[in-house]
Amino acid sequence: MSATLVVEKPQDPKTLNSPTPAGVLATVIMVSFVTAGVWAVAELKINAATLIRSWENAVRFFRNVMPLDFPSLGELWEMTALTLAIVVSATVLAVVLSLIAALLAAKPTSKSPAVRATARFFIVLMRAAPELILAIFFIRVFGFGSMAGILALGLSSIGMVGKLYADAIEDANDGPREAVETNGAGRVQQIFGATLPTVMPAIVATGLHRFDINLRNSVILGWVGVGGIGMELSTALSVRQYDRGLALAFVVLALCIVTEIVSGMWRSRLLGRKAEPSRFGFLWLFGKMKGRWSHELIDAPASSSRTTPPWDAARVGQTLLSGGLLAVIALSLWASEINWGRFFEGFARLPEVTARFLPPSHGGHLVLLLEQLLITFQIALAGTLLGAALALPVGVLAARNVAPNPTTAKMFRTVIVVTRGIPELILAIVFVIVTGMGPVAGALALAVGAMGLLSKLVADSLEETDIRVQTALRANGATEWQVFFGATLRQVAPAVIAHIIYQLDVNFRSATLLGVVGAGGIGFYLLNANRVLQFEVVTFILVLVVAVVLALEAIAVLLRNIVR
Repeated sequence: MSATLVVEKPQDPKTLNSPTPAGVLATVIMVSFVTAGVWAVAELKINAATLIRSWENAVRFFRNVMPLDFPSLGELWEMTALTLAIVVSATVLAVVLSLIAALLAAKPTSKSPAVRATARFFIVLMRAAPELILAIFFIRVFGFGSMAGILALGLSSIGMVGKLYADAIEDANDGPREAVETNGAGRVQQIFGATLPTVMPAIVATGLHRFDINLRNSVILGWVGVGGIGMELSTALSVRQYDRGLALAFVVLALCIVTEIVSGMWRSRLLGRKAEPSRFGFLWLFGKMKGRWSHELIDAPASSSRTTPPWDAARVGQTLLSGGLLAVIALSLWASEINWGRFFEGFARLPEVTARFLPPSHGGHLVLLLEQLLITFQIALAGTLLGAALALPVGVLAARNVAPNPTTAKMFRTVIVVTRGIPELILAIVFVIVTGMGPVAGALALAVGAMGLLSKLVADSLEETDIRVQTALRANGATEWQVFFGATLRQVAPAVIAHIIYQLDVNFRSATLLGVVGAGGIGFYLLNANRVLQFEVVTFILVLVVAVVLALEAIAVLLRNIVR
């Protein structure tokens, strides 16, 4: 009877609810997004004729640059090791600073509303600041080298990592912390004894995910003087050595795909153990506690002695793994070739360098910069719309509960992994070569990149739908198409809408940077202002970018609250 009610209720006009103001607002936002996306595609002249010409250009170009000019193994190892060292060091810095910010921003660990608000604002601000602009500033403070890249990637990562950490702390079970607080533990003891052990799987998994992102973002920093593969790629393209540039691009692609697969496996393993938080507690770096340490700290009387877990094979393995992780971090700091003397001297130059960037000024080119900002937004809109159009069918075919068969799901999951591993900068370089310089290349690059992320989010959302509703429809004789459109798609629609708005935010920040390789938008003028030492213009561009990002963030938060 209940199944019959589920099917028949939408067909009874008397039982239909009138549209709510929130629902109407969500509809208006999405219709506006689609309309603006179509407008952007038309304005940028992305059409079938453009794509056909691009395909013909691509065929001719790749015929001319073959064979590719790969560097020697020694050179390749040196630049790859430096890039990985910078990325590891930056990710570790991001994890440490994000944990501090998250503990100050989360309600269970921060009792002051003012402190929480300040910490949340800092996290949002770091998310809005492009790593390229941060790198420009830090190069002026600390000179050329790895330190500027580490600081730029590390600080910009706080925006994502800090938010996810704060959300994980607030969403986690607060019972263990309250228990140790009742037993007289201080704030630091509560954090290290209960809060961090509970959320450690999410902490490690988010750190691994950010490592993937930082690896892709590190390439673009080579255009402003940060060493590694990015600098070699920038040098090759600047002198039109396309055979060497494309060879390095393939190296970056292979590196990103390998790290995406490996870190994805680790994230799945870690997040699959959420029910066992004690495996990743405060003593995680010293071995697996087998679930006993946290429980004994909470349940044992204050006068009891602490029980030491036995050194079994599992604990030895975890200790060796933890030691290996610490060794990798130490090796990365050494391989980064950080000039610590120059680093400490840089603090003395901080006021002088800051004065060069202030106050912000458009340098007499206000109209031009605003026009380029609009083009950047058009690139982001077009890339998001086209990416969503590609991602929806790919995500549907990659979802195991919707795909026609397991083989199809595995095939499209592989497509997603490969696509997600390609940095947008590499895509932009390829499209600039085959379509010419301009916003079309940027929009197409963002579209392919958006397909990789959105299709994964769509597939995951489809697999998380409530199968009971689908089973009820099947029991009443509905076809698979009716089940998909009547139950599965309706359940996943709010999540898909939120994912698309989030992708627009991501694409705008990416679009501001792709201009450095000629893919249109304000990024070209950002790089040019840095080259001619107009740092006040760099700051003005930063203000424009941050304003748009904050506006998109406000819309995304509003829409998430509506569709939640």
